[in-house]
Amino acid sequence: MAEETKEQEQQKGGKKKLIIILVLALLLLGGGGAAAYKFLVLDKQQEQKKEKKAEKIVDEIKNIEDIGVQFDVGTFIVNLQDRDADRYLKITIVLDVQDDKIKAELEKRLPQVKDAITTLLFTKTSNDLRTPEGIEELKEEILKRVNAILPIGGVKNVYFTDFVIQTA
Repeated sequence: MAEETKEQEQQKGGKKKLIIILVLALLLLGGGGAAAYKFLVLDKQQEQKKEKKAEKIVDEIKNIEDIGVQFDVGTFIVNLQDRDADRYLKITIVLDVQDDKIKAELEKRLPQVKDAITTLLFTKTSNDLRTPEGIEELKEEILKRVNAILPIGGVKNVYFTDFVIQTA
C-alpha cells in the first residue's frame, strides 16, 4: 500500500509539473505572438502613417511652389452674428486661380463675388472663426461659393491676408 501511494503521489507531482510546463509554454508563445504582431504589423502601420504625413507635407510645399494667378478680392468689414456683443470682422481675401482667363471672369463678376462672400460672412459668429478648423471651413465655403458663380470654376485656393475680429 505504501508503494501505491508513493506512485500516486509521483503521478500527481508529474501531472503538476506537466501542467506548469504547458502553462509556461503557452505564456511564452502568447507573448512571442504579441511581440511579433507589434513588430511586424503595428510598426508597419506607424511607418505608413509617417509616410502619409510626409507625402502631405510634400504636396503642401508643391502647392506653395506652384503659385498660380492671384486675384485680390478686397477687404471686407462685416458685423458678426454674436448675440452677446457687437463684434466686427475685418478680412482681406486673395484667390488663387488657374489662369488669366479665370481672373478676367472674376473681374467681370466682382460684384457677385463680393456679395456672395459678404452674405456668407454675415452668417458667422466669432466662435465659428476662433479655431483653425473654423477658418479652414470658411475658406472652403468661400471657394465653393465663388466657383459656383463662375461658369467654369477655376478658383484653386483662398488666402486670408488680413483677419481681425474686434469687439465694439
